[in-house]
Amino acid sequence: MLQHGSGSGNKYEKVCLVCRKIEVEPPSSFFPSKHEIPRLIVVLAIASAVAWTCNFFFTSVVNPLAKPFCDSNLESPEFFSDDCEPCPSNGACNSGQLECLQGYQRRGKLCIEDGDINESAKKISERVEDNLCEDYAQYLCYGTGSVWAQEDEIWSRFDHFEPTENILLDNALYNYTKQRAVETMSKLLEMRTNYHGVKEFKCPDLLAEHYKPYTCRIHQWVSQNILVVLPTCVMLVGCTFFIWKVHRKLHMSRRAEELYNQACEILEENALMSKNVNGECEPWVVASRLRDHLLLPRERKDPLLWKKVEELVQEDSRVDRFPKLVKGESKVVWEWQVEGSLSSSKIKRKIDASKMRVSKGTDLRYQQHPAPKTEPKELNF
Repeated sequence: MLQHGSGSGNKYEKVCLVCRKIEVEPPSSFFPSKHEIPRLIVVLAIASAVAWTCNFFFTSVVNPLAKPFCDSNLESPEFFSDDCEPCPSNGACNSGQLECLQGYQRRGKLCIEDGDINESAKKISERVEDNLCEDYAQYLCYGTGSVWAQEDEIWSRFDHFEPTENILLDNALYNYTKQRAVETMSKLLEMRTNYHGVKEFKCPDLLAEHYKPYTCRIHQWVSQNILVVLPTCVMLVGCTFFIWKVHRKLHMSRRAEELYNQACEILEENALMSKNVNGECEPWVVASRLRDHLLLPRERKDPLLWKKVEELVQEDSRVDRFPKLVKGESKVVWEWQVEGSLSSSKIKRKIDASKMRVSKGTDLRYQQHPAPKTEPKELNF
């Protein structure tokens, strides 16, 4: 029994030793051989390089680790200068967090001014400037309007401006926009504080000049330069009147000479006609009829023109002027007294040519059908 028991015990111990040997000692193929060790080292190096590159790219580019901001009020002992970002301008940093001031928006690590607020403040300042400058220009021109405007009055007058939607919904931004507008107006306009401590604004004089109407500018310029403008205007009017008088006198002289030459031709022609028709035509011409015949309707309203013609006729020794009773009325008649003048030959040729044309036409008509004899008529002057 004992031997049998001891034999089974030895077998059990052998089995346990074999199991422990299997658990403790790995198989011989588990470890690389001497020839595979260089390859394993190369693979591990490549894997490590790839892992390091991916980690660097992810932490630096894709999702970098943000440093906390340095406190703007106190220097925190928890952070060193290399371990925190400096607090940007227009921002407040506390416990590593950045908060931009009112009117600024955060863009990464910076605080950028809000464009909507800036645009709305600019519109307000421009409208205030236009209104104040127009009022001041009216005061300078006509004595009406206001010069200085209080801040409360400005907001009561211009509080109906239309800001952007996000400003209109936020009362704090709305008030900040007004504050920015006041800062802009203080740079463009003149500002003072009255004895009540209220700010007042006024348009600068140079800027108000651009808002004056053109009529006001001309009136003020004339008023300031009256000592130069008045003599200049008088001189211009005088020169214009003098030039007009000289031009009118020259025109009247030329026209009078033209009418005088026409009157002489008519008188000479009438004198020759009266001799050619055997005294049946009067050698004289009524001066008033000759005047109405030569003058244009608009020229008859100016008695100086015909008076100038009468003076030229009176100075001419070839023309006689004498009164004569015509149809029961006393008329002044003119008569040509000189024979053989320079123009007489031309007039004679003209009369002869007209007679020849008349005689030829008469002969032709007489051949076709006889016509009664016509007598020459007197010139109705």
